[in-house]
Amino acid sequence: MTPQFSPFSKEELLPKPEMLEIKRQKGELFIGIPKETCLEERRISLTPDAVAALVNSGHRVVVESGAGDLSNFLDKEYSEAGAKVSYSVEEVFACTIILKVEPPTIQEIKMMHPQAVLISALQLKTQSKAYFKALATKRITALAFDFIKDEHGIYPIVKSLSEIAGIASILIASELMSNSNQGNGLLLGNISGVPPTEVVIIGAGTVGEFAARSALGIGANIKIFDNSLSKLRRIQQVLGQSVYTSTLQPKYLQKALMRCDVAIGALRGKDRTPIIVTENMVEQMKPGSVIVDVSIDRGGCFETSEVTTHSNPTFIKNDVIHYCVPNIPSRYSRTATFSISNILTPYLLNIAEEGGIENAIRFDKSLQKGLYFYRGISTNKTVSQWFDLPFRDLNLLLF
Repeated sequence: MTPQFSPFSKEELLPKPEMLEIKRQKGELFIGIPKETCLEERRISLTPDAVAALVNSGHRVVVESGAGDLSNFLDKEYSEAGAKVSYSVEEVFACTIILKVEPPTIQEIKMMHPQAVLISALQLKTQSKAYFKALATKRITALAFDFIKDEHGIYPIVKSLSEIAGIASILIASELMSNSNQGNGLLLGNISGVPPTEVVIIGAGTVGEFAARSALGIGANIKIFDNSLSKLRRIQQVLGQSVYTSTLQPKYLQKALMRCDVAIGALRGKDRTPIIVTENMVEQMKPGSVIVDVSIDRGGCFETSEVTTHSNPTFIKNDVIHYCVPNIPSRYSRTATFSISNILTPYLLNIAEEGGIENAIRFDKSLQKGLYFYRGISTNKTVSQWFDLPFRDLNLLLF
């Protein structure tokens, strides 16, 4: 009788001992925080208190000397928090995790350790293909904190910085309306016996909401325009009072702009922000009135807007003062640093608890949303399509 063939050996058919899952070992993070080199960037990614929390959890942090100066955090504070303050930029970029606010330059990427982890903003619209090629050459794993989305579908850092920009837009407009800043001498508020100032807010998102809160808080009359009825309903609810809201009807918008003292551009587009206010509409605004175009980082929603800087923030066109600085939160660098640091620190501690970036990404969906490069391979479809890069599904690389 011919013996029956079995695909398994005798040893393979024997019972095997049960294999228990090995608990993930907590990892030690080695974090480098370089000084920001981008023009007029004043923020830093971690406060001294956040550094102390990381160091007390057994992690190492190297901070470049002077990195916190423009946010009024001294080297001494970082040193007392347990960080090593280094005068060598090469030593900082030799760390395995690099924390930045702005994306690194190509020269900075060249200084990074191969297979290092980069956590910074991406600012997709300002990047070039050379940036991603440099990341690929060093096989960098890169997380964009402006892409991180939490379990509620919110981009926490983007939302937080938008809150700052919304409040700041009203404070900036208030400064520009004074006589000392070539304004028309009006006080942004409501004084007994004096008609309140009129503020038009274009966009009912986070920036628009916090601009509206600030304007109402000092007694201004506001009008909010947006094409999303759900956003207009929501902003009425969160403000807790009835305010003028309208869809973007050119006739009503033009009438409101002709009467207003301040116009805030807070509209966001999927790619470029659509131009809502034409030059003809701006020409009919009051002389000395103020435009603060917060959406200038995506092109701006006023046709007359042109990018300005913190050192030279305004220009006058058609007798209207324009403020079009794309990085408003950097004007309030200490507040913005606290905001970024408070969001990043729990993520860093979680990465350590999970035993490293790979395990953390595997189990944390919000970090997966922020990942755009994994070991030099593009894992974000938008980035890949935008810059014609080969795309790989992250799940195929991790599992």
